[in-house]
Amino acid sequence: MTDEADPFDLSKALQGAAQDYLDPEISKFVLNADYSPSGDQENAIEKTINQLESSQSRCVLLGVTGSGKTFAMANIVERLNLPTLVLSHNKTLSRQLWQEMSALFPKNAVEYFVSHYDYYQPEAYLPGRDLYIEKELSMNERIEQERFSTVASLVSRPDVIVVATVSAIYGLNPPETFLQQHVRIHLGQEVQPHDVVKELVGLQYRRVSGEIGRGEIRLRGEVLDIWMPSRDDPMRVRFDLDGVSRIQICEAVSWEPLDEIEEVWIHPKEFFMTGPERFEKALEDIEFELQNRIDYFEKNGKDLEARRLESKTNYDLDLLREIGHCRSIENYSMHFDGRTHGQRPYCLLDFFAACAKTFHGFPDKYLVIIDESHVTLPQLGGMYHGDKSRKENLIEHGFRLPSAADNRPLKGHEFQELVPQALYVSATPGERELRQLCEVTGQVYKEVDKKAKYKPLLKDALGEIKGISRMEIRPTGLLDPIIEVRPTEGQVQDLLDEIRICTERSERVLITVLTIKFAEEVAEYLQRMGVKAHYLHSEIDTLERSEIIKALRIGHIDVIVGINLLREGLDIPEVSLVAIFDADKEGFLRNERSMLQTIGRASRNQNGMVILYADSVSRSMDAAISQTIERRARQELYNQENNITPQTIQKPLPTMGIDAEQLLTGIAGKGISGGKRLVGSSSTQKNKDDFVKKFNLGAGSWGNDIASNISQPDGVNYIADSSEPSDKLIIKLRKEMIQAAERLDFEKAAQIRDRIFQLEN
Repeated sequence: MTDEADPFDLSKALQGAAQDYLDPEISKFVLNADYSPSGDQENAIEKTINQLESSQSRCVLLGVTGSGKTFAMANIVERLNLPTLVLSHNKTLSRQLWQEMSALFPKNAVEYFVSHYDYYQPEAYLPGRDLYIEKELSMNERIEQERFSTVASLVSRPDVIVVATVSAIYGLNPPETFLQQHVRIHLGQEVQPHDVVKELVGLQYRRVSGEIGRGEIRLRGEVLDIWMPSRDDPMRVRFDLDGVSRIQICEAVSWEPLDEIEEVWIHPKEFFMTGPERFEKALEDIEFELQNRIDYFEKNGKDLEARRLESKTNYDLDLLREIGHCRSIENYSMHFDGRTHGQRPYCLLDFFAACAKTFHGFPDKYLVIIDESHVTLPQLGGMYHGDKSRKENLIEHGFRLPSAADNRPLKGHEFQELVPQALYVSATPGERELRQLCEVTGQVYKEVDKKAKYKPLLKDALGEIKGISRMEIRPTGLLDPIIEVRPTEGQVQDLLDEIRICTERSERVLITVLTIKFAEEVAEYLQRMGVKAHYLHSEIDTLERSEIIKALRIGHIDVIVGINLLREGLDIPEVSLVAIFDADKEGFLRNERSMLQTIGRASRNQNGMVILYADSVSRSMDAAISQTIERRARQELYNQENNITPQTIQKPLPTMGIDAEQLLTGIAGKGISGGKRLVGSSSTQKNKDDFVKKFNLGAGSWGNDIASNISQPDGVNYIADSSEPSDKLIIKLRKEMIQAAERLDFEKAAQIRDRIFQLEN
């Protein structure tokens, strides 16, 4: 990349592309929903849009549990018609958001960008124990594909929503570098197959002669097969004497043509690509830095560190020269990017800026929505410090060059500087969000006195700060739960009576305590008393937690006793009672925001109730109770005025026995519906829908209704059809089960699995 190059200029890569796909007024966001905003949603949406259209850089949307925050976000995205990044604080919630957004925007690019590691142990050194820990990782191929798809969409179309975690603030190549390395193929192009193959090999694609996979190419005579890492469907390019004659999208197994297109933009196989000149310059810079560092160690009498660094770095340099890659290449990203010490790395936000500049005219024409901002925002700010501490030990003791520290996540202020407009969404906005809102609107935010015994309450801040959009009336008419404060004496026996009332109504109970030991003791006592109870805490692995929660919803368990796992994102409509032990013990688990979040777990059931066991009423309790009572009064008045009867949310029950976390992250299958619309226009548009239905492709690829595709996959009648011989039927059922799981329709996959068991037995 030359110094004069604009890293956000995508125009050269898009020359000759179908202009209709590049116009945001044609390729715009279209919301697909059978209902319209109701309750507080309409006012909150209008208020937020007015703020954003008035160039307010930071906005806050306060939405209580069950108020339809995702639907409100979708309406805002449609109205603004700008590329949008939605940040969440963990993979599971991100996947839920992605599923909901995909259903609401079936014709647009809804992408999923999270860490592509199923397991990641970073390189580290513990000086106190003289222990060096080698980097270990297990990469998720499916998530890597979705990350490629995200970048490919951002550089080739204007209508992109990306649901991401903090992975969005980690380093990527600059957009311009990614785009310099590409191959464009179009009908009528005068080119020979071997010339195209040579270009693709230069993009790190591997040439094979047999079976083909993602990131590979295969040339047989005048037919070139290409499978990009970002797609679930490969392409077949046919040549004649004049050059390119046909470009086809094919089915991955049979290679039967699904569609024909006029042109295709083929991106690199690897994220980190660089030109030959930049590569050689990077190697020279690494050698220069290595020599300076060795001199530093030797002058300070650190010969061991000097030899250690020389050995490791020269080994990496040899690999880079021989194969163009090494195990720890990310530690040299500063040199390959052409950055200087201290300069921030490029990240996903730069791709948003490039997308905004190319399609919307200005690099700041994109929106960032931070979901559960009271958790996500501190997480974004804290990533840098953890990485810095680990890298400093490695650098100081000669395991890495100082430039390794420049392969890092963004600092908190760097993230804020990159975000032109942010919408913070939470039921309990944190101090950071409220302070920023005050700064951009000219209000005075009362700073926290560090010597003060108590921190300011959220209740007081919400009463003083203006400009917060609120959604406190639920479209379902459900009310905030009733709250009772009861003494701690005899609390377990008292709770046992309440649990029996709930179980008689086939409802569930959540209990929060302060310690792992007490959680296990309470669960064991309830079991002795004949209650189906189970504890849930941090020592239980992720997959088992998912199964425990599913067991609660189904009714295998009536009570879960937990600590801090019963808060954001845990929406179980069957839960009608939440009990909080030691409610008056002030601290992280019993502060005002934590209490409000925990109370919200009972707000999806018409019989919702919360019992706070305490011998006194703390400030946090008082604030949480008063806010809940005030909201409940407003909700009751709204229901009376609009003749609404609250009804418990109806949500499909899950199926036991499926590894939920694997399925949520896409590990369980390669996927069928991941193909993306190309830059080129289709020459067989009228036949496209027929191909989609025939091969059961789903909406993410071609713009069909994702909800109908996921909920009604082709072939479900095999479950009831027993007219065929069992062996043939089992083969068909296995195929349908795999397809259903790959499309995240886990309930249907489980039904088919059970039918297979019946036939086999």
